[in-house]
Parts: sequence; C-alpha cells; structure tokens
Amino acid sequence: MKNVKFKSVFDIIGPVMVGPSSSHTAGAVRIGRIVRSIIGTTPKEVEIHLYQSFAKTYKGHGTDIALVAGLLGMDTDDKRIPESLKIAHEQGMEVSWVIDREGKTSHPNTAKIVIHNDNSTTSITGISIGGGNIQVTELNGFDIALSMNTPTLIIVNEDVPGVVANITDLLSKKKINIAQMNLTRESAGEKAIVIIELDSQDIGDVVEAIRNLPHILNVNFFN
Repeated sequence: MKNVKFKSVFDIIGPVMVGPSSSHTAGAVRIGRIVRSIIGTTPKEVEIHLYQSFAKTYKGHGTDIALVAGLLGMDTDDKRIPESLKIAHEQGMEVSWVIDREGKTSHPNTAKIVIHNDNSTTSITGISIGGGNIQVTELNGFDIALSMNTPTLIIVNEDVPGVVANITDLLSKKKINIAQMNLTRESAGEKAIVIIELDSQDIGDVVEAIRNLPHILNVNFFN
C-alpha cells in the first residue's frame, strides 16, 4: 500500500491494549469503533468479512473479539474485550462471519463490516496498517480514503436539505478549515453520513454546537 504515514514512533509501537497484536487487535478494535460511530448506535445484525491475514489468524490473534468489542463501543485497553462476543450476544447483537483467506484486497489486514438495522444496510471497509492505526477505504460502496490520523468528525443526520450547509457554515464561523469531506446516505430521505477531516485538533465546543443543529442524530470526534 502506498503512502502509509505515521505521526510518531508511538504509532509504530502501538497503543496500550488488550491482546497480542497491535494490527490484529488494537487496529481491529478501532475499526469496530469507527463503524459504531458511523451508524450512531449498537448494531442489531452484523456480517463481518475477513480477508487474507485477518482471515487466516483472526481467532488466534483475537481479531474477532476485537472487532466486536469496537462495535460495542469498547476502547483498545478495555478489560472486557475478551468477553466481547458474550456481551454482544447478551445485548442481542447477531454476528455472522464470512472468511475469505484468498480474496484479493489492497491490504492483508482488511475487514468489511455490513450492518443491518431495521430496513437499512450500511457497509464499511477498514484496514489495519500497524501500530493500531487504521484506514477506512469504503463506505456504502463508495471508495473513500480516511486515514483517521487527522482530526475527524463523523456526523449522522437526517437526509434533508440544508444540513451539510449548516455544518460547513458553523465550521467556517469557528474558523475551522475542512481538509476533506465525504458524504453518503442509506437512501433518499433516510439517514445520511457526513465525514469531515479537519486541519485543526483544537475545535473547542464545535461537537456540541453541531449536535444542537436541526436534524443531527449523532456526532463523534476522533483526534
């Protein structure tokens, strides 16, 4: 994979975590957490596709429990990670697995998570690039490139006119510059997702201000 960038030596060493591998455990937790943030809630039905290295070692390296832990909202150092599959079952989350050891992907540590909630389906593909760092490469069939190494807002909103304009206007008034923005939606008039990478880490009360805008359902900020 080209142009993989790390901010510091600590990105290569990896974070404090539960599990044997920063790529297969910490990275997998973060992929799950990003998916949860994008959909804005604990999923009801999850189909997890694992490819290449993830597919070959997911049980021994704990990739399965890590992805589900992230979907439950756990962080990389959460002591409950080893019990995530049990906790998911207790919370009514149905998880199925599609293992593809030979499938061709851009990176060996690739997971595609398909969420089925009520009448909607959301598909997100993430890769773990080492040191607990991840990239999001696909959202609802659209190729995207989110490094998650820059400050990122993930906003879930009702798909009505004016929402994106309100968000960008608020950021402009706060003098916060947008580096990159991706938009997608479940279907016309349903939930929509706005993912915004920012130049600034210090955004003050922006998250709360966005939450207070009309038609906003969920806001998360990853720094």
